[in-house]
Amino acid sequence: QVQLVESGGGLVQAGRSLRLSCAASARIFSINVMNWYRQAPGKERELVAKITADGNTNYADSVKGRFTISRDRAKNTLYLQMNSLKPEDTAVYYCNAIADHAYSLDGENLFAPFDSWGQGTRVTVSS
Repeated sequence: QVQLVESGGGLVQAGRSLRLSCAASARIFSINVMNWYRQAPGKERELVAKITADGNTNYADSVKGRFTISRDRAKNTLYLQMNSLKPEDTAVYYCNAIADHAYSLDGENLFAPFDSWGQGTRVTVSS
């Protein structure tokens, strides 16, 4: 099972920035799709941003122009750069990875198909 660990959440004032990170136990560039979701109190989980293995990205309309999803091959980490934060961005943010297969960090093993989630990191934006 592929493990995902998010970090970088916290309390920030509106208009400021945060960068979330998601470390994976599989080579992220071999993963078909990696997503950032969020769930605000009392609301359903929503897709915020996604990136495919070939680097294509998509964003929710509510974050377009403010958030950027990216990957670092050397650090094997997925990021979500969040700028111009608003109180309505307050939520728990989750990293999600979906793959038919992906390589282990050492490249020696191949994971079976998976749809893995991290534990979440809380972002609170004060007005």
